Amino acid sequence: MEHYNMNLTLKVWRQKNTKEKGHFETYNVKGISSEMSFLEMFDVLNEDLVHENKEPIAFDHDCREGICGMCSMYINGRPHGPWNATTTCQLHMRAFKDGETITVEPWRAQAFPVIKDLVVDRSAFDRIIQAGGYISVNTGVTVDANATPISKVNADKAFSTAACIGCGACVAACKNSSAMLFTSAKISQLALLPQGEPERHKRALDMVHQMDEEGFGSCTNTGACEAVCPKEITLESIARMNREFLSASVVSED
Repeated sequence: MEHYNMNLTLKVWRQKNTKEKGHFETYNVKGISSEMSFLEMFDVLNEDLVHENKEPIAFDHDCREGICGMCSMYINGRPHGPWNATTTCQLHMRAFKDGETITVEPWRAQAFPVIKDLVVDRSAFDRIIQAGGYISVNTGVTVDANATPISKVNADKAFSTAACIGCGACVAACKNSSAMLFTSAKISQLALLPQGEPERHKRALDMVHQMDEEGFGSCTNTGACEAVCPKEITLESIARMNREFLSASVVSED
């Protein structure tokens, strides 16, 4: 693949803290390699800002391998940028053209308050997990892998939902800031496996209740969440969660 350098104009959201109002600032970056990742390009920008005795831009990152879910950037109106099934750290600068203007913002959701610049507080996701994302197991001698038979279909579906990295792109893309795809992935993962059976009903009720308590919006099935999910989790998970919640609600009334 041909390698080339480019000059870009960046319009980046700057916000000192949660309470103060934010604004866009414009930066020019030059000589950016087409093979850099988007985060590496931001590293170059921040080095330039430091050399100019200016405050660098705060942004989240950790593994830079597409598995930690930290690199939450809203790029040109799309979470994680223009490529499908891609996190920001996996997005390369060849996705853009020389001379292009790129607008970068944090996730926009009431339940994800901005901490600083492009960093948002996603602890609401942690509280949803804490509300019911666990199983009861007997500890002791390791059970043989074949002792609990699981169908290939269910095992594959559970694995696909377990791939959720909790990045929040689904929330950022949804016009209602709904967390249904994230919550449904966590509920589905355990609902599809026999290990998740003991808390099955309580889990669905508790996690959905916590999701609502956090201030996330409702789902209107537009599919925007599915379209931007870097792990390609589908709306089937939401349908499964709805079934789990309805079943749990009926059982709790008995």
